[in-house]
Amino acid sequence: MAAAPAQLSAPAVPTTQASAALRPLAPGDARITDGFWHTRQQRNRSAGLRSGYEQLEASGTFRNFRIVGGAEQGEASGMIFQDSDVYKWLEAVAYELGREDDPELRGMAQQVTGWIASAQQEDGYLNSVHTLRHSPEERYSNMAWNHELYCYGHLIQAAVALSRSAGEEELLAVALRIVDHLRSVFGPDLRHSTCGHPVIEMALVELYRLTDRTDIQDLAQFFLDVRGADERFPGAHPGPGYFSADVPVRAAHSVEGHAVRALYLFAGATDQAIEDGDAELLARSEAVFADLLATKTYVTGGMGARWDWEAFGDPYEMTTDRGYAETCAAIGAIQWAWRLLLATGKGVYADAVERLLFNAFLAGVSLAGTEYFYVNSLQLREGAKADEGRSIAHGRRGWFDCACCPPNIMRTFASLDHLVATSTSEGLQIHQFAAGTWSTGEGTERLSVSVATGYPVDGLVRVTVEEAPSSPTSLSVRIPHWSRGTARLSVGGTDVPLLADDDYATIEATFDVGDVIELHLDLTPRFVGTHHRLDASRGAVALERGPLVYAIENEDIADTEGTHDTHNTHNTRDIQDTQDTQDTQDTQDTQDTQDTQDNRSQDEALTVDDAAVDPSATPVPGAPIAALDGAIPLAIQGSSVTVSPSASAWPYPLHGSAEAASTRIPATWTAIPYYAWGNRSVAAMRVWLPLEVD
Repeated sequence: MAAAPAQLSAPAVPTTQASAALRPLAPGDARITDGFWHTRQQRNRSAGLRSGYEQLEASGTFRNFRIVGGAEQGEASGMIFQDSDVYKWLEAVAYELGREDDPELRGMAQQVTGWIASAQQEDGYLNSVHTLRHSPEERYSNMAWNHELYCYGHLIQAAVALSRSAGEEELLAVALRIVDHLRSVFGPDLRHSTCGHPVIEMALVELYRLTDRTDIQDLAQFFLDVRGADERFPGAHPGPGYFSADVPVRAAHSVEGHAVRALYLFAGATDQAIEDGDAELLARSEAVFADLLATKTYVTGGMGARWDWEAFGDPYEMTTDRGYAETCAAIGAIQWAWRLLLATGKGVYADAVERLLFNAFLAGVSLAGTEYFYVNSLQLREGAKADEGRSIAHGRRGWFDCACCPPNIMRTFASLDHLVATSTSEGLQIHQFAAGTWSTGEGTERLSVSVATGYPVDGLVRVTVEEAPSSPTSLSVRIPHWSRGTARLSVGGTDVPLLADDDYATIEATFDVGDVIELHLDLTPRFVGTHHRLDASRGAVALERGPLVYAIENEDIADTEGTHDTHNTHNTRDIQDTQDTQDTQDTQDTQDTQDTQDNRSQDEALTVDDAAVDPSATPVPGAPIAALDGAIPLAIQGSSVTVSPSASAWPYPLHGSAEAASTRIPATWTAIPYYAWGNRSVAAMRVWLPLEVD
């Protein structure tokens, strides 16, 4: 098949009759061309996708399809849902072919699609691992754990992406055969069941949007509504809540259980609400998302507190060093927030997407684009042991036995262009800040703008009109929540007043080509506190600059000032009040110096485990760090805390006793963006910084 022109399409494209406040831009009308995100996309394209192909081959994942298709002999490799890793990789390739054609990637996609098609059974069933390990009679015999519909969901998403963005139709034919097969097994008059891991709901809605087949939409709605009603996965440990099946989604008040499953489910529910014009279901989705932000979201945007079952915990259960915050959960939250933005047009969802992208998602992949975190804890203690394969103590890894996160990252990078802007009949809306071009309209009535920005390193976003319709139109630019009240907007060099609570600045005008709109965002570093119920971070602050959450890590300890300043006792934060006589002061000075030297020798390095900070001192930006792609470090005033040697024998001294006393050595800590930690070494790290206490 001849290569299709580069026409990157959005992952979620509501139908023309859908109830959506905003519309994704048309294929080819969204292009990131430079800057921060373009660099990451290009590394994903040139290194990540090709490394992913090699890993899928080395892990036996491709081979599973070839065995079922009769090209090879052998036994199945990997987990029961191993097929899904291939489908997410294919979806990423599809978007990349839409961004810019690549004969090598296209050839890979066609080759892999051929292996998949050869493994499909005559009746449409397709699961290479299940087929190799189980008899046909065992199909759908374990809906809680065998993930057959989950794998179908990711295949369908890949098929839609290949069709829309790359002009490749072979996998779409496979997907439609699967749908016909599913309609013969599940439905109101057939089997009342669904998959333990949602994603089929989102996928079927998108396939309906592509094909306009209402029977596909009906099947999506069936799978959405049967969960928590007829299907509660009886007997499956750890219970229906884990599978988001305690109650039907239309009756839910919060996300529960496995984080990725819950987030995918509600993204699918929002898709259904958009297509049905179901205001009640949309309101339910909004309420659950609001509860999620208020009670179960890390400051990084990370989702899921528990390693046990990869699950959401109780409200405000947000541990730091044992926080899970799976990368796939961040991606699921982005998908849900984006759909809520399309449905409502509310800035809170664009704010959420920004926090998730820059922190919870981006930390999951190395700067080189080929190594990954499965888990994104907010703290790593010095000397921590990697007690589990997914632990951040290992550092980022090239692949995992359960490799859901790497190809999920790949497809998110590849489709990122379409998370930047949307359109309405009135004009264009810019939600995220990336260098590139975004357009809406047709023919001579197009509004097209180019964006130039160094964001998030600097806060200037310059929008230039490249094409303009002859009649008045509107251009809306998001004002991030953290910058409301301090942002400045100018049009043609003239300042435009902004209200403190504006989530978007909207300019309505008859634009001329060359008109320039500039948004100036205040990137002054800021400390943020924590809700009193968040016990794990109580008495601490986190540091942010623009959209970025910061962390300190031991890698930067050499840049820490005051490490050996043990003799400057007048600056030691625990010096007692000045005494009436010089002799008394001299005695106190000597004692403080000796105590400090006893607790930390001049050759002993500081560690972030002992860090405390002074939030009254504004952090100072430093020179860009070349090894971290020019990330801006921040110098934080504070100290390093030591305790009495006698306290080490028992860490719970009587409150107020001498053993409970601590000594602080003045120190200036170097903070870097959280997403960049662990790229130079695997060293102790923390996001939440304890406050100095007098």
